[in-house]
Amino acid sequence: MQRGDRELPAGRSEDTRRTRPSANKPTMSRRVPFAHQVANDLRDRIIRGDLPPGGRIVERALCEMLAVSRTPLREALKLLEVEGLVELSQNKGARIMSFTPEEASNLFEVIAGLESLAAEIAATRIEAADLDRLDDMHARMLVHYRLQEKDPYFELNSTIHDTIVRLSGNPILIATHSNLMLRARRGRYMAIIDPLRWEESVNEHEALMAALHARDAEAARRVWKRHLLRTGETVCVVLMEAGGSQVAAADDMAT
Repeated sequence: MQRGDRELPAGRSEDTRRTRPSANKPTMSRRVPFAHQVANDLRDRIIRGDLPPGGRIVERALCEMLAVSRTPLREALKLLEVEGLVELSQNKGARIMSFTPEEASNLFEVIAGLESLAAEIAATRIEAADLDRLDDMHARMLVHYRLQEKDPYFELNSTIHDTIVRLSGNPILIATHSNLMLRARRGRYMAIIDPLRWEESVNEHEALMAALHARDAEAARRVWKRHLLRTGETVCVVLMEAGGSQVAAADDMAT
Protein backbone atom coordinates (compact mmCIF):
# COMPACT_ATOMS: atom_id res chain seq x y z
CA MET A 1 0.00 0.00 0.00
CA GLN A 2 1.40 3.40 -1.02
CA ARG A 3 1.93 6.11 1.53
CA GLY A 4 -1.16 8.26 1.78
CA ASP A 5 -3.48 5.50 0.53
CA ARG A 6 -6.14 4.24 2.90
CA GLU A 7 -7.77 0.86 3.19
CA LEU A 8 -11.15 0.74 1.46
CA PRO A 9 -14.29 -0.86 2.91
CA ALA A 10 -15.11 -4.34 1.61
CA GLY A 11 -16.92 -4.32 -1.71
CA ARG A 12 -15.60 -0.91 -2.68
CA SER A 13 -12.90 -0.75 -5.34
CA GLU A 14 -10.17 1.84 -5.54
CA ASP A 15 -11.58 3.06 -8.87
CA THR A 16 -14.79 4.23 -7.20
CA ARG A 17 -13.02 6.04 -4.37
CA ARG A 18 -13.90 9.72 -4.36
CA THR A 19 -11.11 12.23 -4.36
CA ARG A 20 -11.57 15.81 -3.34
CA PRO A 21 -11.22 17.95 -6.49
CA SER A 22 -8.70 20.73 -6.44
CA ALA A 23 -10.03 24.26 -6.67
CA ASN A 24 -8.49 24.64 -10.12
CA LYS A 25 -9.44 21.21 -11.46
CA PRO A 26 -12.84 20.40 -13.02
CA THR A 27 -15.00 17.82 -11.27
CA MET A 28 -14.97 14.60 -13.29
CA SER A 29 -18.30 13.45 -14.75
CA ARG A 30 -19.90 10.30 -13.43
CA ARG A 31 -21.34 9.55 -16.88
CA VAL A 32 -17.94 8.53 -18.28
CA PRO A 33 -15.86 5.66 -16.81
CA PHE A 34 -13.33 7.17 -14.43
CA ALA A 35 -10.26 5.77 -16.22
CA HIS A 36 -11.54 7.28 -19.49
CA GLN A 37 -11.95 10.65 -17.79
CA VAL A 38 -8.36 10.47 -16.56
CA ALA A 39 -7.24 9.45 -20.06
CA ASN A 40 -9.10 12.42 -21.55
CA ASP A 41 -7.34 14.78 -19.15
CA LEU A 42 -3.93 13.27 -19.89
CA ARG A 43 -4.59 13.33 -23.63
CA ASP A 44 -5.39 17.05 -23.50
CA ARG A 45 -2.18 17.72 -21.57
CA ILE A 46 -0.14 15.74 -24.11
CA ILE A 47 -1.77 17.55 -27.03
CA ARG A 48 -1.03 20.95 -25.50
CA GLY A 49 2.55 20.02 -24.65
CA ASP A 50 2.10 20.16 -20.87
CA LEU A 51 3.50 16.62 -20.83
CA PRO A 52 6.46 16.85 -23.25
CA PRO A 53 7.26 14.21 -25.88
CA GLY A 54 9.81 11.71 -24.60
CA GLY A 55 9.14 12.67 -20.99
CA ARG A 56 9.24 9.91 -18.39
CA ILE A 57 5.94 9.41 -16.59
CA VAL A 58 6.25 9.55 -12.81
CA GLU A 59 3.07 8.00 -11.45
CA ARG A 60 3.19 9.72 -8.07
CA ALA A 61 3.57 13.14 -9.69
CA LEU A 62 0.69 12.51 -12.09
CA CYS A 63 -1.53 11.20 -9.29
CA GLU A 64 -0.94 14.43 -7.38
CA MET A 65 -1.46 16.54 -10.50
CA LEU A 66 -4.79 14.89 -11.36
CA ALA A 67 -5.90 14.17 -7.79
CA VAL A 68 -6.44 10.48 -8.56
CA SER A 69 -5.14 7.17 -7.23
CA ARG A 70 -2.78 4.88 -9.11
CA THR A 71 -5.32 2.33 -10.34
CA PRO A 72 -7.34 4.65 -12.64
CA LEU A 73 -4.10 6.33 -13.71
CA ARG A 74 -2.60 3.03 -14.83
CA GLU A 75 -5.80 2.09 -16.67
CA ALA A 76 -5.75 5.49 -18.39
CA LEU A 77 -2.14 5.01 -19.45
CA LYS A 78 -3.06 1.67 -21.04
CA LEU A 79 -5.78 3.43 -23.05
CA LEU A 80 -3.30 6.05 -24.23
CA GLU A 81 -0.80 3.34 -25.14
CA VAL A 82 -3.36 1.91 -27.57
CA GLU A 83 -3.71 5.39 -29.08
CA GLY A 84 0.05 5.65 -29.58
CA LEU A 85 0.48 8.54 -27.16
CA VAL A 86 2.20 6.63 -24.37
CA GLU A 87 4.83 3.89 -24.33
CA LEU A 88 4.68 1.38 -21.47
CA SER A 89 7.71 -0.79 -20.75
CA GLN A 90 8.39 -3.11 -17.82
CA ASN A 91 12.10 -2.31 -17.98
CA LYS A 92 12.08 1.40 -18.81
CA GLY A 93 8.78 2.47 -17.26
CA ALA A 94 6.27 4.72 -19.01
CA ARG A 95 7.07 7.60 -21.35
CA ILE A 96 5.19 10.08 -23.50
CA MET A 97 5.71 8.99 -27.09
CA SER A 98 8.02 11.22 -29.10
CA PHE A 99 6.61 13.12 -32.07
CA THR A 100 9.22 13.56 -34.79
CA PRO A 101 9.24 15.87 -37.83
CA GLU A 102 9.31 12.82 -40.11
CA GLU A 103 6.24 11.33 -38.45
CA ALA A 104 4.43 14.68 -38.61
CA SER A 105 5.21 14.99 -42.32
CA ASN A 106 3.95 11.48 -43.04
CA LEU A 107 0.83 11.92 -40.93
CA PHE A 108 -0.26 15.23 -42.40
CA GLU A 109 0.41 14.05 -45.94
CA VAL A 110 -2.17 11.30 -45.43
CA ILE A 111 -4.55 13.49 -43.43
CA ALA A 112 -4.41 16.15 -46.15
CA GLY A 113 -5.53 13.54 -48.67
CA LEU A 114 -8.35 12.29 -46.46
CA GLU A 115 -9.68 15.67 -45.37
CA SER A 116 -9.47 17.21 -48.84
CA LEU A 117 -11.47 14.27 -50.20
CA ALA A 118 -13.99 14.76 -47.40
CA ALA A 119 -14.28 18.47 -48.23
CA GLU A 120 -14.80 17.68 -51.91
CA ILE A 121 -17.58 15.20 -51.11
CA ALA A 122 -19.15 17.47 -48.48
CA ALA A 123 -19.35 20.38 -50.92
CA THR A 124 -21.66 18.36 -53.16
CA ARG A 125 -23.80 16.88 -50.37
CA ILE A 126 -23.95 19.43 -47.58
CA GLU A 127 -27.43 20.42 -46.44
CA ALA A 128 -28.48 23.89 -45.37
CA ALA A 129 -28.73 22.95 -41.68
CA ASP A 130 -25.19 21.54 -41.65
CA LEU A 131 -23.86 24.60 -43.45
CA ASP A 132 -25.56 26.84 -40.90
CA ARG A 133 -23.89 24.90 -38.07
CA LEU A 134 -20.51 25.23 -39.75
CA ASP A 135 -21.10 28.96 -40.23
CA ASP A 136 -21.86 29.30 -36.52
CA MET A 137 -18.76 27.35 -35.46
CA HIS A 138 -16.61 29.31 -37.91
CA ALA A 139 -17.91 32.65 -36.59
CA ARG A 140 -17.20 31.64 -32.98
CA MET A 141 -13.76 30.40 -33.96
CA LEU A 142 -12.99 33.81 -35.49
CA VAL A 143 -13.93 35.50 -32.21
CA HIS A 144 -11.44 33.34 -30.34
CA TYR A 145 -8.81 34.12 -32.98
CA ARG A 146 -9.30 37.88 -32.60
CA LEU A 147 -8.99 37.50 -28.83
CA GLN A 148 -5.96 35.21 -29.28
CA GLU A 149 -7.62 32.52 -27.17
CA LYS A 150 -5.73 29.46 -28.32
CA ASP A 151 -7.45 26.68 -26.39
CA PRO A 152 -11.09 27.46 -27.29
CA TYR A 153 -9.96 28.32 -30.82
CA PHE A 154 -8.27 24.94 -31.12
CA GLU A 155 -11.35 23.07 -29.85
CA LEU A 156 -13.65 24.73 -32.38
CA ASN A 157 -11.07 24.36 -35.14
CA SER A 158 -10.82 20.62 -34.44
CA THR A 159 -14.60 20.28 -34.37
CA ILE A 160 -14.87 21.97 -37.77
CA HIS A 161 -12.28 19.61 -39.25
CA ASP A 162 -14.03 16.58 -37.77
CA THR A 163 -17.41 17.82 -38.99
CA ILE A 164 -16.16 18.16 -42.55
CA VAL A 165 -14.91 14.58 -42.38
CA ARG A 166 -18.23 13.37 -40.96
CA LEU A 167 -20.16 15.14 -43.71
CA SER A 168 -18.38 12.98 -46.28
CA GLY A 169 -20.66 10.17 -45.15
CA ASN A 170 -17.87 7.68 -45.84
CA PRO A 171 -17.45 5.37 -42.81
CA ILE A 172 -14.02 4.09 -43.90
CA LEU A 173 -12.70 7.62 -44.39
CA ILE A 174 -14.16 8.70 -41.04
CA ALA A 175 -12.68 5.75 -39.12
CA THR A 176 -9.25 6.07 -40.75
CA HIS A 177 -9.13 9.80 -40.05
CA SER A 178 -10.18 9.30 -36.42
CA ASN A 179 -7.40 6.77 -35.88
CA LEU A 180 -4.73 9.02 -37.40
CA MET A 181 -5.86 12.06 -35.42
CA LEU A 182 -5.08 10.31 -32.14
CA ARG A 183 -1.44 11.01 -33.00
CA ALA A 184 -1.77 14.12 -35.15
CA ARG A 185 -4.01 16.31 -33.00
CA ARG A 186 -1.13 17.51 -30.86
CA GLY A 187 0.65 18.49 -34.07
CA ARG A 188 -2.32 20.58 -35.14
CA TYR A 189 -2.15 22.42 -31.82
CA MET A 190 1.55 23.17 -32.41
CA ALA A 191 0.70 24.88 -35.70
CA ILE A 192 -1.01 27.83 -34.01
CA ILE A 193 2.16 28.64 -32.07
CA ASP A 194 3.35 30.55 -35.16
CA PRO A 195 1.29 33.81 -35.38
CA LEU A 196 1.78 34.12 -39.14
CA ARG A 197 0.67 30.55 -39.75
CA TRP A 198 -2.29 31.07 -37.43
CA GLU A 199 -3.47 34.03 -39.53
CA GLU A 200 -2.87 32.08 -42.73
CA SER A 201 -4.86 29.15 -41.36
CA VAL A 202 -7.83 31.39 -40.56
CA ASN A 203 -7.80 32.71 -44.12
CA GLU A 204 -7.82 29.13 -45.42
CA HIS A 205 -10.85 28.34 -43.26
CA GLU A 206 -12.57 31.40 -44.76
CA ALA A 207 -11.79 30.11 -48.25
CA LEU A 208 -13.21 26.69 -47.42
CA MET A 209 -16.46 28.20 -46.14
CA ALA A 210 -16.76 30.20 -49.36
CA ALA A 211 -16.24 27.03 -51.41
CA LEU A 212 -18.87 25.15 -49.41
CA HIS A 213 -21.40 27.95 -49.85
CA ALA A 214 -20.68 27.95 -53.59
CA ARG A 215 -20.98 24.13 -53.70
CA ASP A 216 -17.60 24.22 -55.47
CA ALA A 217 -16.19 20.74 -54.82
CA GLU A 218 -12.91 21.31 -56.64
CA ALA A 219 -12.19 24.55 -54.77
CA ALA A 220 -13.04 22.90 -51.44
CA ARG A 221 -10.66 20.02 -52.18
CA ARG A 222 -7.85 22.33 -53.31
CA VAL A 223 -8.16 24.78 -50.41
CA TRP A 224 -8.37 22.07 -47.75
CA LYS A 225 -5.48 20.04 -49.10
CA ARG A 226 -3.23 23.10 -49.16
CA HIS A 227 -4.42 23.97 -45.64
CA LEU A 228 -3.48 20.57 -44.20
CA LEU A 229 -0.17 20.34 -46.05
CA ARG A 230 0.82 23.80 -44.80
CA THR A 231 -0.15 22.78 -41.28
CA GLY A 232 2.09 19.72 -41.58
CA GLU A 233 4.99 21.86 -42.80
CA THR A 234 4.57 24.23 -39.87
CA VAL A 235 4.46 21.37 -37.38
CA CYS A 236 7.71 19.97 -38.80
CA VAL A 237 9.41 23.35 -38.41
CA VAL A 238 8.13 23.74 -34.83
CA LEU A 239 9.32 20.24 -33.93
CA MET A 240 12.78 20.81 -35.40
CA GLU A 241 13.17 24.16 -33.64
CA ALA A 242 11.88 22.77 -30.34
CA GLY A 243 13.99 19.62 -30.37
CA GLY A 244 16.43 20.79 -27.73
CA SER A 245 13.84 22.39 -25.47
CA GLN A 246 11.68 19.27 -25.59
CA VAL A 247 14.57 17.16 -24.38
CA ALA A 248 15.17 19.60 -21.52
CA ALA A 249 11.47 19.63 -20.64
CA ALA A 250 11.37 15.86 -20.66
CA ASP A 251 14.33 15.76 -18.28
CA ASP A 252 12.61 18.25 -15.97
CA MET A 253 9.47 16.13 -15.94
CA ALA A 254 11.44 13.06 -14.87
CA THR A 255 12.97 14.78 -11.86
